[in-house]
Amino acid sequence: MAFVATRDPGRAKAFYKDTLGLRFVSQDPFAVVFDANGIMLRVAILQKIVVAPYTVLGWEVPDIAATAKDLAKAGVHFERFGMPQDEFGIWTSPSGARVAWFKDPDGNLLSITQL
Repeated sequence: MAFVATRDPGRAKAFYKDTLGLRFVSQDPFAVVFDANGIMLRVAILQKIVVAPYTVLGWEVPDIAATAKDLAKAGVHFERFGMPQDEFGIWTSPSGARVAWFKDPDGNLLSITQL
């Protein structure tokens, strides 16, 4: 199970369901719940959130360039951190893993990674 927070459940639901393509499971006064490929993602509904200065959720993908391209077409903006990143914001780590970061509507930092 994974958790992330939102102040606006409608906006979060649209982002995680429509933009990221996660399967919507349910919503109650406390959380919007998704199936993230077999892992429950609870987007907790809070009045005030504190955005972490680090990645809070990430997904391993088989083809990061194709995934980044699809996300960009869906309106996702990739973050830049002052290190060498390609046109989609993909950084290649010393180990060879490739990573790109983006934010959800509440400013939570998310990532996609190809190992």
